[in-house]
Amino acid sequence: MRQTTVAHAHCDLYCGVYDPAQAKIEAVSVMKIAQKSQESDDEVFRARALILKERQAEEVKHHLMVLWADFFTAEHRSEHPGLDDLCWRAIHQAGEAKKSADPAEGRKLIELIDEIADIFWRTEKAKGMGVYPPS
Repeated sequence: MRQTTVAHAHCDLYCGVYDPAQAKIEAVSVMKIAQKSQESDDEVFRARALILKERQAEEVKHHLMVLWADFFTAEHRSEHPGLDDLCWRAIHQAGEAKKSADPAEGRKLIELIDEIADIFWRTEKAKGMGVYPPS
């Protein structure tokens, strides 16, 4: 019988790289693609733009869920009582931006991500994991 060692990690493969910038980059793409789509008369371009916008919005949802589930701890949730609601609203807003062609939905998403980033950068844990700290 082989000896096994149990490994413990807080996510699927602990890499230690978290940053709300990942979600924000995708969210800005969602907003800009919606703007460009509205400005175009080319139906083919508009159809392609909407497909890409939906894909980017889904990426935002993924990045936000990873932050919420894998980065933020019970202690963070205690220190910031509105964190769970904020994360839920941001993930929900990513869905709204995904199904809408209105750039305003993307702007709302960016604002929510900025609120999450503010909390993220106030945590001690972010100092060793964040890639793009605010200046």
